[in-house]
Amino acid sequence: MRARCHADRFGVLFGNNGIIPLSRMADHDPSYKLLFSHRDLVADLIRGFVHEDWVAQLDFTTLQRVSEITVSHDLREREDDMIWRLRWGERWVYVYLLLEFQSSVDRLMAVRLLTYIGLLYQDLAAAGEIPSGSPLPPVLPIVLYNGEKSWWAKTSLDDLIEPDLPEQLRRWQPQIRYLLLDEQRLADTELAGQRNVAAALFRLENSRRPEDIERVLASLIDWLAAPEQDSLRRAFVVWLKRVLLPARVPGAELPNVNNLQEMRAMLAERVKTWTEEWKQQGISEGETKLLRRQLVRRFGPLPAWAEARLEQAGEDDLEVWADRVLDGTTLEEVLKEPI
Repeated sequence: MRARCHADRFGVLFGNNGIIPLSRMADHDPSYKLLFSHRDLVADLIRGFVHEDWVAQLDFTTLQRVSEITVSHDLREREDDMIWRLRWGERWVYVYLLLEFQSSVDRLMAVRLLTYIGLLYQDLAAAGEIPSGSPLPPVLPIVLYNGEKSWWAKTSLDDLIEPDLPEQLRRWQPQIRYLLLDEQRLADTELAGQRNVAAALFRLENSRRPEDIERVLASLIDWLAAPEQDSLRRAFVVWLKRVLLPARVPGAELPNVNNLQEMRAMLAERVKTWTEEWKQQGISEGETKLLRRQLVRRFGPLPAWAEARLEQAGEDDLEVWADRVLDGTTLEEVLKEPI
């Protein structure tokens, strides 16, 4: 029983059977959005995950976040969205990055993006970013999803509209599609093979073992060594402290760390301690659960006082009571204080 309890406990946190979805904790947490307010991370997101020929012609030195002054109140309320732009030859290309923290899939995501991009065009025109008579700039919509369930919604608006239409009517229907990045479904082999900050973030989100996190942190320390990358380094530390580690090691005491080097050293030092704590907690929880089942079978539903005794019991108490449950004639006799 003890080995199974340990495996179950450890599996919930870092095991192969799954991971605690970060979408539960990241919802509305500003630290994740803060990461995507950094140019290096957004540039790597485009380079590493938009697999199209025209990306090679982008000038990433021109990548800039679209000022919130440029967009209307309607778009500013979209607090989980980021808008960037960069040069493609002589033209601007806009990147509309939607951070989808919801655990459920939005079937009408394409409709939402049609609205948001329409508002973006209106705001750019009102701000004088689109000269009179000039064509509208292209927009690349990217949906970044880290929910537990696989994304199943159609990525093209055309696939949501009634299919059996005459061609003459279909040509009047609005068109838009978006690039979906379903983070938990990205292949680890693809992510690990890239010198890419965005891929490193996704590897951290999909981490199953403490050593996985340590390995990625070592890469980030190497890649983000320049002084001008200090803000991005600090953003990673904040997100690790506020979202990732509380999700991976719930209840563990996290010391104060100020940089990625300290974070990596702390993990290396604490992993053994955490493993022992999880093991002991798993053993205790498993023994309590088994003893509760045995008591219910012998004496029926447990009263509140008995439940309280079980919840507060230590390992020594549980062992004594487990021996008594076979011979005790009453619940009070079994759960009395050990001699």
